[in-house]
Amino acid sequence: MATILHRIKAYLYDNTLTKENPDDLVARVSSERSLNVRDICESAATRGGADVSADAMEHGVNLFFKEMSYRLCDGFAVNTGWFTAGTHIKGVFNSPNEKFDPEKHTVLFEFHQGALLRKELESVEVQIEGMADVALSISQVVDVKTGSVNDVITPDRNLRIHGHKLKIAGDKEGLGVYFINQDSQEETAVDPTDIVTNNPSELVVVIPGLAAGTYKVKVTTQYSSNLLKEPRTAIFEKVLTVQ
Repeated sequence: MATILHRIKAYLYDNTLTKENPDDLVARVSSERSLNVRDICESAATRGGADVSADAMEHGVNLFFKEMSYRLCDGFAVNTGWFTAGTHIKGVFNSPNEKFDPEKHTVLFEFHQGALLRKELESVEVQIEGMADVALSISQVVDVKTGSVNDVITPDRNLRIHGHKLKIAGDKEGLGVYFINQDSQEETAVDPTDIVTNNPSELVVVIPGLAAGTYKVKVTTQYSSNLLKEPRTAIFEKVLTVQ
């Protein structure tokens, strides 16, 4: 039996994505925050016994990712042992002579865990902390154009947001759907007229014309069985990318 080196805390939520069993639950990891390249390099230098400085490691990692992206754009597949990556084309072609059309087809990168990363899971213990406070929560987002789940989002196209008590309702200021830039922390609001579907378990919104970068999605509403006096906010833990 593998030695337990890591413990992950998770909370249980109602499973809003299936209808077969109305009582089933899903577990979601309780993450303190997202780590960027710098955070990981500093951890490796201070905790992990790295024999180079955090600055040197960060420089090398960024060079690696930049070159990896370049080669992926040439159609190469990548297998680091820790993860695999490949370039894929999404969309339907209606005849052998049809050309690639950016309006119908999308090029995207797909990443999957590799053997070395799967090996690390043997040392992970999961602690279920019970039912989460589900007054307002986001469980999943789906980019309608690409089909990407909790990953890539496409400006000026639809985003499907799943969760609990998401419906935008109330009369206080600041209600709505926002995208938070992870570098500047600037928030970009979805125009209220671009909220296509407004249901408790699902929102469909038109993504604003965001610049390339990383974002988190935020929902603020007064919705509940009885309208709340003050708004509540949920921020989805997954970082979303505009390429």
